[in-house]
Amino acid sequence: MQVEAFAIRLRRRGNLEAADLGVRLCQSSARQVYACYWTVALPAILLCLGSFEIAAWLPTTALWLFKPWLDRTILFALSRAAFGVSTSPRDLWLAQRQVWWSQLLSTWTIRRLSPWRSFTQPVYQLEGLKLGERGRRVALIRSGRGGSAALMTSAFSYAEMVLTLALISLLFWFTPGDRTPQFQSIFSPEGERMWQFIFAVAYALVVAFLEPFYVGAGFGMYLNRRVELEAWDIEQEFRRAFAP
Repeated sequence: MQVEAFAIRLRRRGNLEAADLGVRLCQSSARQVYACYWTVALPAILLCLGSFEIAAWLPTTALWLFKPWLDRTILFALSRAAFGVSTSPRDLWLAQRQVWWSQLLSTWTIRRLSPWRSFTQPVYQLEGLKLGERGRRVALIRSGRGGSAALMTSAFSYAEMVLTLALISLLFWFTPGDRTPQFQSIFSPEGERMWQFIFAVAYALVVAFLEPFYVGAGFGMYLNRRVELEAWDIEQEFRRAFAP
């Protein structure tokens, strides 16, 4: 790890400040992050929405299951942005074996249920450790920080829910008065199916927007944990001070 190559200034931060660092990194590199993320997310979203004809509940559930796999693309772009390296969809395509297909089974199963998913994902994806080593490394990274990472995941889950409901509420706010949807229609068989599709579309839009910030917050907390464990901040300052 070439610590001096980081484009961000490393120092010890509180958990919230570290999460904010990751969000800021996502903001500063938003164009490249979203270009890569939407390249993968939009086809996945369309595939999930297309499953509505199979079962009305399936689009939302399928997209919820897709998220850890989609997060790998976001983390790939963010990890390069941390070193000041831009990422294009072509770079993503060239790295697809590592980003999309590595650790596929665990990404879709165990890590989907992890309450600190974005915090520990860099260990699995970026550190290149073997199976037994990964478990010990995750335990070390998570030690004393698992609660904060779980709370951060909960905060983003609530934000996701609120934004989804806010999008749905726009139908009531901006539809002309004589065409405003009736709340009672939710409980009719036809109305229930329609509202399930509307919810799925709103949820998909929120995931398409919010997920990079969740991954960024977890990545920021991961970098801060590495600073605590390995004194990256001191090493960075020494290397920059004595750079030729």
